[in-house]
Amino acid sequence: MKAFITGINGQDGSYLAEYLIAKNYEVHGTVRRSSSINTKKIDHLISTHQGKNLYLYYSDLLDSSSLTNLISKIEPNEIYNLAAQSHVAVSFQNPLFTTETSTVGPLSLLESIRNVNKEIKFYQASSSEMYGGSLREPLDENSKFDPKSPYAAAKVFAFEISKIYRESYDMFATNGILFNHESPRRGETFVTRKISKAVGRIHVGIQNKLTLGNLDSYRDWGFAGDYVKAMWQIMQYEKPEDWVIATGETYSVNEFVKEAFSLINLESDSYIETSEKYFRPNEVDYLLGNPTKASKKLGWKPETSFKELVKMMVEHDINEAKKEYTLLKENLISPTWESPVSPN
Repeated sequence: MKAFITGINGQDGSYLAEYLIAKNYEVHGTVRRSSSINTKKIDHLISTHQGKNLYLYYSDLLDSSSLTNLISKIEPNEIYNLAAQSHVAVSFQNPLFTTETSTVGPLSLLESIRNVNKEIKFYQASSSEMYGGSLREPLDENSKFDPKSPYAAAKVFAFEISKIYRESYDMFATNGILFNHESPRRGETFVTRKISKAVGRIHVGIQNKLTLGNLDSYRDWGFAGDYVKAMWQIMQYEKPEDWVIATGETYSVNEFVKEAFSLINLESDSYIETSEKYFRPNEVDYLLGNPTKASKKLGWKPETSFKELVKMMVEHDINEAKKEYTLLKENLISPTWESPVSPN
């Protein structure tokens, strides 16, 4: 089996590549050409699998001809579209790029499949942000979308165009509506990773404060490594459908903060400040998913609890902070984080 993953060097792409390689897939992935190529999240795979069952290509979701050429060349059985500008706050600052990658990208892939081989299965990474967070109830596949950001609006388009191609051309086009999923590979500007990185640095004594936005936002947080398994199961289902993937539990940002600080035996109130600059122009206050369909039809359930997720991230970032401490002490790096403290 051959899989083609866009955004393979992101959090989800790296976990999915690992999972598929372990299932003896031949994995092909795209990396967006830029001045600073970052493959850190898949370097361990590159070192052992590249040229054997892992192949990387420079490509861009906005370059439809290069995508078509790649798909014709690779002849994949499955395509997972995970590439996007996925930071909601950034989508307000850069709405055009965010919208283009999340609309033109999936449309180009669907057109390529339609023209090259309609038997290729397609997975579109949808997002819980599409729901908008107005309803304080579990959200499922039939819940109404109410996007509150350029990112969410673009994701609604991608969701709907995937359904249109499925229904119009009899294509295996699926949507996985994944609620928030985190890991030690999460980008450092995302709130959960921002918290775990700060906790690690505070623990080793190279930071003394963390500034956040809305502490009262609630999210359904799971582990990305569990969620990529759901992606694969969605693609193996007998017919293409749309699926909510979530834990069915929701916690506030403040609860995440307190759990993280409790792991280093500190009270978070002494270290946390809030600032309006980190609030979104249009806040999404509450997201809770209902994964009943995935549980019943796919047999999928999250394997990692909220507490286990926070612990995993904090332990990883304590180890990272210890490395930073040593490098700072030897004047090999300068701090790039807020409220730095010189090592003793």
